[in-house]
Amino acid sequence: MTQPPSIPPEYPEPTGGPAHPDAAQVPPGRPPVPGPRQPHIPPQEPPYPQPPQYPTAAAQPPQYPTAAAQPPPYPAGPQPPQYPGAGPAPHYPSAPQPQPPYPHAAAAPPSPYPQTSAVPPPASPLHPHHIDTARGRVHVSSRQRHTDATAFGNLLLHLPNFLCSLIVVALVSLVLGDFGLLVILVWLASGALVFHRPTESALARHLLRLRYPTPQERATLEPVWREVTARAGVEGRAYELWVEDSDSLNAVAAAGHIVGVTSFALNRLPNGELAAVMAHELGHHVGGHAWSGLLGHWYALPGRIAWRLLRAVTGFLFHVSRAFSCLGVAFFGLCVGGIAFATISTLYGLPLLLLGMPYALAAVGRRSELRADRHAAALGFAPMLAAVLEKLHQQEQEQEQARLAAAGQGGGEPPKEKAASRLLSSHPDYHTRLHHLQEYLQPAR
Repeated sequence: MTQPPSIPPEYPEPTGGPAHPDAAQVPPGRPPVPGPRQPHIPPQEPPYPQPPQYPTAAAQPPQYPTAAAQPPPYPAGPQPPQYPGAGPAPHYPSAPQPQPPYPHAAAAPPSPYPQTSAVPPPASPLHPHHIDTARGRVHVSSRQRHTDATAFGNLLLHLPNFLCSLIVVALVSLVLGDFGLLVILVWLASGALVFHRPTESALARHLLRLRYPTPQERATLEPVWREVTARAGVEGRAYELWVEDSDSLNAVAAAGHIVGVTSFALNRLPNGELAAVMAHELGHHVGGHAWSGLLGHWYALPGRIAWRLLRAVTGFLFHVSRAFSCLGVAFFGLCVGGIAFATISTLYGLPLLLLGMPYALAAVGRRSELRADRHAAALGFAPMLAAVLEKLHQQEQEQEQARLAAAGQGGGEPPKEKAASRLLSSHPDYHTRLHHLQEYLQPAR
C-alpha cells in the first residue's frame, strides 16, 4: 500500500507579523487553505549586534611621541623683583681664566635690613660729639689755680738739678769777681719770667713753634674755649690760644697762660673732641703742672749745659788717648774715675741722684697726664676724650708702621717697646689712660 507523502506540520506564524514579506496573511481561527506548497524557508534569526571593529594587523599603530621629542615647556616660576640700580648678574669665568674684579659696592641691590647711617663730618651739628656752645653759661670758681701733688713732686724732683745748676753758676761767678753775686741773684730771679707775658710769647713762637690763630681759626677756637672755661669756672681771658702747624693730633700747655693746639686737631676734630683736648690742657694749668715743669726745666738748664760740655770734652780726650795705645786709655780712665769719685764724695753723693732723676720725672709726668684726663672727664668730656685717645693711638700705630716700612721691616710685626723706654715715657700708654676713664664712661645708676 502506497503511503501518501508526508506533509510537514504547519507551525503557527508569530503574531507579530509575517515571517516573510511575501507570505499571505491568514486570519486567526481559520485553518489555512491548502495551496501550492512553497519551499520551506527556515526562519531567520534576529540579527545580533555586531562586535566592535578592532583594527586589523595591517592598521598602523598610533604615533606616540618619540624620546627625541622635546618635553612640553612648563611655566617658569615668578621672576624676583628688580631692585633699582641692580644690573645684570656678572658673568663668572671658568677656572683657568683670571677672576674679574668684583662689581662696585654701589651696583649691589639694597639690603632689606636697615643700614647704619654714616657718621656726619666733624663740623656738622649732627655729629655725636658735637656740643652746643651758644648757651653762654657764666660760672666762675673761687679757686682759679692750685698746685696739686704732682706739681709739688715735680718741683721736689728738680731740686737736685737746681743745686747742680747753682754750683755751675757759682763757679762761673767766681770768674767775674765782684759781679759774681749779682749774677747768682739775677739767675735766681729769672724764674719769674715764666709768668711774664712777653717772655711767654717769645717762648711760644721760638721754642714751641706756635703762632697766633687766624680770624677763621679764632672763630672756631673761642666758642669752644668759652664752653670749657665756663664748665670749669675759670676765667678764659686769662689764657692765650695758639696754633701749631702740624699734621699730628696734639696740644700743649706751657708757661703760665699758653694753650696751643695743632692745626690737625683744629680742622679734623668735632668741636666736642676739640673741647676735650682743650679741657685736658686746662687741667695742666689749673693743677700747676705747666708752670712747675717749665720752672724746673729753667733752673736745671745751667746744669744740663755743663753736663753736655763735660761729655763733649770727655769724648774728645778719650779719642786723643786712643792714639797713645792702651796705656793712654788706661791713664784717661783713671783720671776721669778719680775726678768723679772726688766730686761724689765732696757733694755727699748728690750726683748719683741725677742718674735716677729722668725715671722719677717721667713717672710724675705720667701721673700729671692722668690727672689732666680726670679734669676733662669731670667736666663732661669723657666720651669725647676717649674718642681722641683712640684716634691718637691709631695715629701712633700708623707712624710706627711707616717707620718700619722705611727701615725695610714693614712685613714683620712691630717690635715691642723696651722697658727702659716705657719708664722714660712722659705719657701713659693708651690702655692705661682709657682704664682710668672707665668710671666716667659708665652710665649713672
